[in-house]
Amino acid sequence: MLLGIQNGRFEFGARLLFDEVNWHINLGERIGLVGFNGTGKSTLFKILTGEYSLSKGDVVKSKETTIGYVHQDLMHIEYQHTILELAMSAFEKIKQKEAEQKALEEQLSTDSENETLLWQYAEVLQELQQLDAYQIHYKAEEILSGLGFKETDFSRPFTEFSGGWRMRVILAKMILQNPDVLLLDEPTNHLDLPSIEWLEKYLVGYKGSVVMVSHDKFFLNKMVNKIIEIYQQGLHFYNGNYDYFLTEKALRIELQQKSYENQQDFIRQQERFIERFKAKASKATLAKSVQKKLDRLELVSEAVIEVPNLKINFSIETTPGKIVFELHNITKKYPKTDIFDNATAQILRGDKIALIGANGVGKSTVLRIIGGNENFSGDRVPGHNVVFSFYAQHQVDSLHVEWTVFEELQRCGSKKNDQEIRTILGCFLFSGDDIDKKIKVLSGGEKARVALAKVMISSANFLILDEPTNHLDMHSVEILAQALKNYEGTYIIVSHDRYFISLTANKIWEIKDQKIKAFDGGYTEFVEWQKNVVLPKQPLPASKNNVMKPIDNKNTEPEKNNKSKRIEKLQQDMTSLEKNIFDEEQHLKELENHMCLPEIFQQKEVYLELEKKYLALEIKISTLKNKYNALFENLAELE
Repeated sequence: MLLGIQNGRFEFGARLLFDEVNWHINLGERIGLVGFNGTGKSTLFKILTGEYSLSKGDVVKSKETTIGYVHQDLMHIEYQHTILELAMSAFEKIKQKEAEQKALEEQLSTDSENETLLWQYAEVLQELQQLDAYQIHYKAEEILSGLGFKETDFSRPFTEFSGGWRMRVILAKMILQNPDVLLLDEPTNHLDLPSIEWLEKYLVGYKGSVVMVSHDKFFLNKMVNKIIEIYQQGLHFYNGNYDYFLTEKALRIELQQKSYENQQDFIRQQERFIERFKAKASKATLAKSVQKKLDRLELVSEAVIEVPNLKINFSIETTPGKIVFELHNITKKYPKTDIFDNATAQILRGDKIALIGANGVGKSTVLRIIGGNENFSGDRVPGHNVVFSFYAQHQVDSLHVEWTVFEELQRCGSKKNDQEIRTILGCFLFSGDDIDKKIKVLSGGEKARVALAKVMISSANFLILDEPTNHLDMHSVEILAQALKNYEGTYIIVSHDRYFISLTANKIWEIKDQKIKAFDGGYTEFVEWQKNVVLPKQPLPASKNNVMKPIDNKNTEPEKNNKSKRIEKLQQDMTSLEKNIFDEEQHLKELENHMCLPEIFQQKEVYLELEKKYLALEIKISTLKNKYNALFENLAELE
């Protein structure tokens, strides 16, 4: 075990987040930490790193275990170093040894015969060699280059870079530190798709353990081999990726509900027996015995699914003209980067646009130009009756930390009365005393909900949304996606969440070659279109006299025979697998019926052991089905 929590309890003020939590992180695990906003995912990371202390229990860590923690707040710190200096700050131990080396050299310059100093100097040199200290400059440059930085970028200050590039620098530093346990809090926020793909490849080969919080389903499915859900002040463990977790959670809830219902039937039967015979002398002793057994019975809880009922419903008050926005001959240049050169684009009423492109190409710049918050050359032409609301990438950070949730909406100029504001906050899960909480005590997801509530309260007919899913849990992301699909207005979104874009966009804008290129269709169609955009196929070279050579039938006969044998073998394997799957599914049904017996769920240890067998059997069936599907695909290709 590298790191863990034993019997942990943690309260945030009067609010209990965890109780009797036990968790051990072992070498090589890649864990996805999931849960609704406000359940304490980021808090759990801060407990593991020592930033917060448990009110009860212990954080267990071996002396040698090193921890790396990547979180969103690091991006907003105004480091005055170059990105190379920041990356090289990962080598703290080497820097200390180099300082020792320099101090010893100064002492030896005046006392060169001192044997003690000479021995100390030799030891420091040996340690530096063991730490590979003479390669750190090369290593830092190599990692930064791998993350997409040019050599000319190494000397640029950290503050000059956009959010996605800043995250890459922070990741570079963490990679160079190479910690035993890597904690990643929403690592894909602000990263473009190439960067996410690079991070996926890096994490697959990472030798340490990784724990990550992410709302990106695609990312979690690819990266993790274990899911831990924070739910009802406890941790629930699932050995598999996110899709496996969803399936297994539904199964566990179903089994728990069946056990609950069976137990309730059993209790009612026993109570009827007691009521019937407790007054009869010949049966009174038996009735008392049954009552004692009933009193000792460990009750199964009803499977109540606690899902936050977030209600996002963007409304509009005025209908704009057919043309919502136009950009004509937009040119935007920074001192060291050209963003746009005579770019032109048009937004029509009903457009639901996803703006994509690599980090640094100008996605947020486009949104700021449309929102009127950026200087540029060219023409920005709003349409008739357009009322827009801007959710900025760092909107969460612009909230007034000393104001309450209620004051934040009350003072945003919406002209809503107090009751209307309370109703809207209720839709975003702020009710009762929650609306009097100060912004500074809210979680990242709760702050994001406040910022979204401010957008909703505006009744705008054109929304400008820069990374709206950052800090939201998956459930909230899906609700937001559904709300945007139902929205009758127009919007433009910047997001790196592939799943979210696929649900919300009917048009894609790609920034490429300092232009805005529009694709009329959703994200799935755009990806397919990109795959098919290839150079036209060159005609096959013709033989002499432009006549194709006849096919040699002698050579094709053995190929046909081999193909027939392969098809026959695949069919035999599929028949065998079908039988195995059928048999195992029968075993699964028998085991499920056995687990639902009242005498079984009264015995906790027996029930838990059967549940393990049930889950193992289900995994086996899933593996067999995957093999069957693979054989079926091979057969389809041959036929």
